[in-house]
Amino acid sequence: MTLALHGGTPVRSAPWPAWPPPLDAAQRALVTEVLESGRWGATQGGSAVTDLVAAFAHRSGVPYAVAVGNATLGLFAALRGLGVGRGDEVIVPAYTFVASATAVLLTGATPVIADVNPVDLHLSPEAVEAALTGRTAAIMPVHLAGSPADMDPLNALAARHGLVVVEDAAQAHGATYKGRPVGGLGDAGVYSFQASKAMTAGEGGLIVCRDEATYEAIWSVCNLGRKRGGQWYGHPTIGWNLRLTEIQAALLLPWLDRLDAEIDHRESFCTAAEHALTAESRLARGGEPVGVASAGGGGPSGARLPYGAELPVSVVPQPPGTTRDSRHLLMLRLHVPVDREFLLAAMAAEGVPLDAGYPPLGTFEALAREGARVEQCPAAEAAAQEVVWVRQSMLMDDPRNAVHLAEALAKVLAAMPPRDQA
Repeated sequence: MTLALHGGTPVRSAPWPAWPPPLDAAQRALVTEVLESGRWGATQGGSAVTDLVAAFAHRSGVPYAVAVGNATLGLFAALRGLGVGRGDEVIVPAYTFVASATAVLLTGATPVIADVNPVDLHLSPEAVEAALTGRTAAIMPVHLAGSPADMDPLNALAARHGLVVVEDAAQAHGATYKGRPVGGLGDAGVYSFQASKAMTAGEGGLIVCRDEATYEAIWSVCNLGRKRGGQWYGHPTIGWNLRLTEIQAALLLPWLDRLDAEIDHRESFCTAAEHALTAESRLARGGEPVGVASAGGGGPSGARLPYGAELPVSVVPQPPGTTRDSRHLLMLRLHVPVDREFLLAAMAAEGVPLDAGYPPLGTFEALAREGARVEQCPAAEAAAQEVVWVRQSMLMDDPRNAVHLAEALAKVLAAMPPRDQA
């Protein structure tokens, strides 16, 4: 079969769902109400931000929350409020977005880049233990791709060494670990409302925490060093204006009512995708496809793979303790060496674009110039070569169309022998 990249017919011609989705009626009504009120800022007496932080704290299983302009600032404010600053070190995973490290730099502390578990790609407790020094003050696990990090070992390690734990929950709205919401599992947790996230106002972030003193300190960091209930022009500590606006909160608050339904939809797509990958593997072994059909009537391609028994692709598994994965991304691992640039170009031409994923955090020279310390990270380096992503917007499609992912992968991989055989 001729690849679309070479003039053949693509597997899929229909567009994938847009993100963010269109405003629903509740969002439109609340945004209009806020706009017409003229109370757009967080300090003008409106209620949208207040209602949002209360609802998000409740959902996260904690009593306190602070809304901020973005999650990078949220991570900074959480660390700063917990006392992290100059001379300290904060351990972050090597397979994450750069903001996990740059937020540490904002506090004056040093990011220490430690390796991830080679199977699920979340921060490895063993790598954290190996990276500890007398300057270590905090650990920042990341709930990668919407799945919760295995928090119990990390929290136990932190307790043994007197460290604080700040959860980077930017991608994990609605995820749970052993039945408990992420964000409220450490000393503080931070969500993102950036444009690609499961809830978005274009930008924005939110910090949740369990301890009142921690809340007061984080609130002060985000409100110019003021004390809650204190004088407006009194600034007993140093802080900044990091606040979210009422307009942003009006976009976000109604979203909480539909978040679970959207997570369920993405879960259905991911389940169908894993099933479709298995069906293509059976077809590659000469068997029959097993009940996978697209909404448009398509099905497995019948492509025969050059390296034998089955489709060399699997879904990156969830960490231990996962009870709800918010499915921000579906991460796929390729089990044969391939030309990644060709793979990504060919998949895009087939109408099924994939994302290359993160480069190892330790490879950013800019972080090294700022003093970041990089541990040996072979698992993150392997992930940068083996792992690709299916983006959240695609996961919002009809689950029957997950077959397009498997069909396109089979077609492209069949036309591209592994690099070590080229």
